[in-house]
Amino acid sequence: MNKNFVVRYDAYIKRSDRNRLNNHKSALVWFTGLSASGKSTIAHLVEKELFKQSIRTYVLDGDNVRHGINRDLGFSREDRRENLRRIVELTKLFVDAGIFVLAAFISPHKDDRDYVRRQFEDDNFLEIYVKCSLKECERRDPKGLYKKAKAGIIRDYTGVSSPYEEPEAPDLIIDTEKLTLEDSVRTILGFLSEKKFY
Repeated sequence: MNKNFVVRYDAYIKRSDRNRLNNHKSALVWFTGLSASGKSTIAHLVEKELFKQSIRTYVLDGDNVRHGINRDLGFSREDRRENLRRIVELTKLFVDAGIFVLAAFISPHKDDRDYVRRQFEDDNFLEIYVKCSLKECERRDPKGLYKKAKAGIIRDYTGVSSPYEEPEAPDLIIDTEKLTLEDSVRTILGFLSEKKFY
């Protein structure tokens, strides 16, 4: 199909209208970090607390997305880039619909994370680095994936056979080797409130 025939429809109802109806901003909070650093667990616990405050939320998690919309993608550099591109487009729709999105993805490459940030306005995007040493992530290894990667069963695994580029200037760092889950969630909620995200 010729893309010249594809024209974006200018909707009558805007993000600002939905935010006003919901009485809160819609936004993307992007959690990045190694596998087993605690990204998904923290994202879901933050969602639980926001939901209690009547914030319309949704968590997008790396594994869940790869079961559905991105199930055709592997973990090569090209597939990782396409994985994030699709997630960004999906998230833009969620945010436009008035939803507060918490996205937990390893997103190991700096240029990919920069791409994600560029797709959102400064007032509705935050990057949180869930920091944890590789040694501790390997010790936790709840799914046994590091062990399989080191045995060569899993290829292109971040931290083992594929690099993780540590964020240089995230909006917030949560060090899960120093903070408990409760303290991590409390810190994030405080930061979101301070930045007037809700």
